[in-house]
Amino acid sequence: MAEDRVLKVRALLDAVRAEARTALTAPEGKVIADAYGIAVPGEELATDVDEAVAAAARFAGPVVMKIVSPDILHKTDAGGVVVGVEGAADVRAAFCRIIENARAYDAEARIAGVQVQELLPKGLEVIVGAVTDPTFGKVVAFGLGGVLVEVLKDVTFRLAPVTADEAMSMLDSIRSAEILRGVRGQAGVDRWAVAEQIRRVAQLVADFPEIAEVDLNPVIATPEGAMAADIRVILAGKQPVPRKTYTREEILASMRRLMQPSSVAVIGASNEQGKIGNSVMRNLVDGGFSGEIHPVNPKADDILGRKAYKSVTDVPGEVDVAVFAIPARFVAPALEEVGRKNIPNAVLIPSGFAETGEHELQARIVEIAERHGIRLLGPNIYGYYSTWQDLCATFCTPYDVKGPVALTSQSGGIGMAILGFARTTKTGVSAIVGLGNKSDLDEDDLLTWFGEDPHTECIAMHLEDLKDGRAFVAAARATVPKKPVVVLKAGRTAAGAKAAGSHTGALAGDDAVYDDILRQAGVIRAPGLNDMLEYARALPVLPAPKGDNVVIITGAGGSGVLLSDAVTDNGLSLMEIPPDLDEAFRRFIPPFGAAGNPVDITGGEPPSTYEATIRLGLEDPRIHALVLGYWHTIVTPPMVFAELTARVVAEFRERGVEKPVVASLAGDVEVEEACQYLFERGVVAYPYTTEKPVAALGAKYRWARAAGLLGGGS
Repeated sequence: MAEDRVLKVRALLDAVRAEARTALTAPEGKVIADAYGIAVPGEELATDVDEAVAAAARFAGPVVMKIVSPDILHKTDAGGVVVGVEGAADVRAAFCRIIENARAYDAEARIAGVQVQELLPKGLEVIVGAVTDPTFGKVVAFGLGGVLVEVLKDVTFRLAPVTADEAMSMLDSIRSAEILRGVRGQAGVDRWAVAEQIRRVAQLVADFPEIAEVDLNPVIATPEGAMAADIRVILAGKQPVPRKTYTREEILASMRRLMQPSSVAVIGASNEQGKIGNSVMRNLVDGGFSGEIHPVNPKADDILGRKAYKSVTDVPGEVDVAVFAIPARFVAPALEEVGRKNIPNAVLIPSGFAETGEHELQARIVEIAERHGIRLLGPNIYGYYSTWQDLCATFCTPYDVKGPVALTSQSGGIGMAILGFARTTKTGVSAIVGLGNKSDLDEDDLLTWFGEDPHTECIAMHLEDLKDGRAFVAAARATVPKKPVVVLKAGRTAAGAKAAGSHTGALAGDDAVYDDILRQAGVIRAPGLNDMLEYARALPVLPAPKGDNVVIITGAGGSGVLLSDAVTDNGLSLMEIPPDLDEAFRRFIPPFGAAGNPVDITGGEPPSTYEATIRLGLEDPRIHALVLGYWHTIVTPPMVFAELTARVVAEFRERGVEKPVVASLAGDVEVEEACQYLFERGVVAYPYTTEKPVAALGAKYRWARAAGLLGGGS
């Protein structure tokens, strides 16, 4: 059956292409809908008035009449749609009016006739469609439909094809999800029928890559079913050129030699201070890299006390990485030599390629690399750091604090911001990698490697675009069950693809698609640069939660209110405190304090009250995470609070009780030192903010859900 429908649609699309058309007519759309079981109303094509009258008579009740023309895509704009036509006289009048309007709209338009369609019952109007996204390929969309569709823009997206469960999840992902279930006495819609429309459209575009867009708008959803009033299908003008792909094993093999090299050659190494080739050499030597470092410079005998070679082909033995520190115009011939030497990785620091309009020069180096089997990092990058190898292959400042966080950036400036943040917050990193123009190696290659790297516990990535969104999603789905992936996607406010010819296409702005599909992949999206860096710093520190019950313990009522807001804003659940637990908390707080949630111990309490309530929060298995609000007082100074909190948390961890604990410290400047002390001991703490600690906790919860540790989606 599936094969029959594919053959039927293939024959139809071939016929349309043979006529040099990209838009299908309504009757052609009906053929596709019937082949894929996409529910549409009964209809007939009338080529004259008498056929229209006869067709209308065969449908009981009023009908809809629409112009059928391959040259008129927007039928309503052309006055080519009349709704609720009943009786022979009205049918005749409507037929004539539609033809006249079409001729006035476009005198040259080819007109096949008028479509006579049974009128659908009233119901909730939704939109189901699919577009070809430049990053993610075939994407299916669902949202509220009808005349307000582009005003409300209440739409969600998924990669096509989708499973029945994924299609059903889309119904709950729009802001107006409750309307589908029924509100104010209105019955809910047949959710399964709507989800099936989504699934079938997604399967259609997955089966036929040449279909650029499908638009069902509106789909009339009722308690009895879901039927598309109209189906529009647009074919792509041309198919994208497939990019070269690598297997997971090939990616890991080349990345291992890039990130754990035994031998590095620096092409363009220099003794002259201020030159990039000198900075790279100094960083490699001073950084303590234990492997071989080979400077390459035809005009020098030795550089920084190491023998220099005229060409990389003269370097003895195997070389894992060639770092380029020469002007762009010299890169191609040097890359040919790297290929002859069988070096698997080239790190291209120079700028002057696609980012300056030199697309042909970049295409040339990509061709050379592919021919020789070289993987390219860059060009137009600051280099990279692999701290566990003591490797500092960059012309920027050195960094050697080893830790669990891998950071990548598409921008050199952002890379330096990452470096400064890591240094000032004492965040140890496993790697910092610049990606630049991404002529070859990109985020999915790095994600594949860091997902397997035992030194990396969290991956944070700044990106402006993705070359291959599907490859990134596949790498993220393989990585997220093991460790969190945080993404800062720049360009949130960029205009979407305006060239789309459908409602669905107009709604598929770049950021809306990115947002939904990154969430679908289990990625944690950071709203800003500092958020990305703080998530990366905090996530390895926090243990994974084992349930949803969050309890706030605070010494300041005002902080408690703000912390409660932050909990809600981050999609977390404040625990409803049962009576026995409420009574237990009340034993430790003064009569004018407040149990419940937040637990308000008041500001004048001694360290023993903080300790007793935190201890209770960690002891009770019904509580899954603690949010602490500290208020600076002389009775309990900041470092006293920090030391007692760290001691109690450490004691419980030794007993096997690990819960995420975050803290907000309000007070004078001493709270800064207290926060650093807590952070270094497994409590994520921030001064002067109630939002940041809870946002970090929310990010940990999003990852835990995506990784399947708590059930439910992200």
